[in-house]
Order: sequence, then structure tokens, then C-alpha cells
Amino acid sequence: MSGSGYDAVVDVDDEGDLGHTDLQEDLEFHNSNFTDTSHSARKGPPSGLPPPVTAPSASSSSKRFLWTISFYSQFFDVDTSAVLSRCWAALYPRANFLDVLEGNPDLYGPFWIATTVVLILFLGGTISDWLSTRGTAQFAYDFRLLSGAAGLVYGYTLFIPVALFLALRYFGSESANLLECWALYGYSNLIWIPVAIISWSPIEILNWTFVAVGFGLSVVFLLRNLYPVLSATDRQVSKVLLIIVVILHAGLSLTIKILFFAHNSPVAKKPVGDDVPADDKPAFLL
Repeated sequence: MSGSGYDAVVDVDDEGDLGHTDLQEDLEFHNSNFTDTSHSARKGPPSGLPPPVTAPSASSSSKRFLWTISFYSQFFDVDTSAVLSRCWAALYPRANFLDVLEGNPDLYGPFWIATTVVLILFLGGTISDWLSTRGTAQFAYDFRLLSGAAGLVYGYTLFIPVALFLALRYFGSESANLLECWALYGYSNLIWIPVAIISWSPIEILNWTFVAVGFGLSVVFLLRNLYPVLSATDRQVSKVLLIIVVILHAGLSLTIKILFFAHNSPVAKKPVGDDVPADDKPAFLL
């Protein structure tokens, strides 16, 4: 160190030890540029520590309130392939439909199926009414058929599952699920789409046959999938509920036939001149 202009004084003891040190002989020093970060620093705080206060918690992100869109979006969380497979399972049931749902019942399919049935019932009823009045009076569209179809299909699909769910819970069925009931009734309406397409003919026996086939297929689908849930209640109660399900579904089928596939439908507009009293009609209209 004399080259630098400084003198250093070192106190050496008798044994030649430069003070008391515990340094190991293999100690090595390495250069560092202080720019590399260690693997542990990139991983953040240890897993045993709680997350920062600003970090979103799982419990807060999973909360969905009734007035938020996220609450209702969870019922439509399904892709097109899943909806198509469920539609096929409803038309060609090979397994229990609740197993096909795989614990994720949706309202997307039931909503659009019901909407399609409403539109086709309106078109089919309009065509049936036009065929019955063709050549006898000037035809005019009656949009009461549309409102009647909407009230019938939406009301049946919405309120009957709610009533069934409340009845099952009242009689002690713990396996009842409202969303599954809605999905079951919603997908059962799928059979009415082909029935409504082919039931506009003026031949009454064909219309009755098509509606009867639609009723048979849809009621078998309902009973097959509702029976495991209904059997969780008392035996007599389950029988009564099954009978009620059949009667209500038969009422839906008859209502569809009478209102939309009959030429004298009570919701269809009468031809011009039919509301004139018989005594006031000209002789050529009698």
C-alpha cells in the first residue's frame, strides 16, 4: 500500500493471527452487477402470508347479486355444442336428461326453444286460418295469435316448473332443483317445433295425429326424467304428482290444437261479416 501514499499499521499477535476471525479458508467472492433478480423474488410473498389488501379475493369475485348482469349470465353459460347435444338428447332420449345436463342446467336453450315455438305457432295458426277462409272473405293477419302463443308457451314453461319445484320441496324432496325443472320443461318444448310446422293442414285428422304424437313424445320425456325426483317423496304423493304432470301437459297439447290448428280457433279473427246479426245479413250471406 506504500505506492498509494498511505502507511498501514497491523497488530499481529504472537501466533501470527490477524485478529480473531472465523473465516473459512474456502471462502470465495464473486462479482455482481446487481441487475439479476432471484427466483424467489419473482414469486412474490411466501404462500403462507395473506394476500395484499388490494388484491381481489375469491369470495368477493364470486358474489352475484340479483340486480347485476353477472347473476343472470351464469344461467346462460353454455356453448352451442352443449345446447345442440341437449336438444338431441331431448328428441332422442337415450339417457337421463339430468345426467346430460352434468350439473350445469341452462336457460339459454329453453328461452330460444320457447321463442321459436311461439313464432312457429303464430305462423302455423295464421296459415291454418288463411286456408279456412280462402275464397270466402278478405284475409287479415291477427296478431292475437302471437300474443296467445307467447302467453301459453312462456307461461307454461315458466310457472309449471316453479309449482312443481315448490310441491317437491313441500313434500320433502331434497333433490329438487328449480333450474333443472326449468331446463327439463324448456327442452321438452322442442318437439312442438316440428309439430307446429306440419300441423297447418286443413285435414283435421292429420292435425290431431301430429299433436297426439307431440304430446306422447314430450310427456314420456318429462315422466322419464321426473320420476327419479318424484320418487324421493311419498309413494302416493309421487303418483299424484305424476298424474298432475300428465294432465297439465295434455291441457297444453289440447290448447295448442284448439287455438292454433283449428279453423274455428277462438283467438283467430273472424272473417268480415261474421259478427253481423243473422237478421241483418243479406240473403246471399245466409
